[in-house]
Amino acid sequence: MPGYGAAVAAASTVERTVSRSTQRAVLVGIVAGFLSGLFGVGGGILIVPALVAVLGFEQRHAHGTSLAAVLPIGASSMLSYALEDKVDWSVGLFLAIGAIAGAVIGTYILHKLPHDVLAVAFAVLLLATAVRLLVDHSDATGRSALSVVGAVALVVIGLASGILAGLLGVGGGIIMVPAMVIGFGVTAAVAKGTSLLVIVPTALMGTWRNRTKRNADLRTAAIVGGAGIISAFVAGKISVGMSETVSNVLFAVLLLVVAARMAWQLAGERRARRAA
Repeated sequence: MPGYGAAVAAASTVERTVSRSTQRAVLVGIVAGFLSGLFGVGGGILIVPALVAVLGFEQRHAHGTSLAAVLPIGASSMLSYALEDKVDWSVGLFLAIGAIAGAVIGTYILHKLPHDVLAVAFAVLLLATAVRLLVDHSDATGRSALSVVGAVALVVIGLASGILAGLLGVGGGIIMVPAMVIGFGVTAAVAKGTSLLVIVPTALMGTWRNRTKRNADLRTAAIVGGAGIISAFVAGKISVGMSETVSNVLFAVLLLVVAARMAWQLAGERRARRAA
């Protein structure tokens, strides 16, 4: 029967397409998980562009889906640091207070404002932080006792990272890690572990908000996040033994790459608007 044969062929084509998409999502998750564990970030800086370029997601939908995928990856990474006693729970508490509130604000702004101004400001912040990490060759020796001013500053930093997480679909570690290292003298390994601790509730809140607005593909997020669990844990173990200098240099390079990608994306969007 010709009709039956055509239906079988069409079904086979769809199955192959779905299989390829799943394989790509798994690969994205593995790489993002390794990045998360090594640098103490959620992995969204890779997941967002990969969802757009590799899986054909619309930009806004990629941000929401990425934040959901960050949740299991961040939890796995954090566990590897916690087992090595590389999490500052007090600092994490104050950061989380601000970050959870920030995630609510960020997911709200995601549906209200254009990203141009924020993208430029964020890229500049990344560049400044990267330069600061590259020129600072002193090893952090650990933080002093937290003052009231310090606690308030941590809440503000957490708020900024939470807004970033909700708006751009990243975990916020690219703000929290250098802020803890440079501003509070927290060692790189502990800063990464603490950042990942904060990323977990931030991603949970942001995902819940995005889900209510139908802006998250939880199936794809589960595949990406699940695939990154093991690589995130392994990379976290590697990062714990890394020297402060090497860690700072690698993190600075990561920030420069992210800033360059954001600038390239923004320039492309502006060219597209002019051509329209």
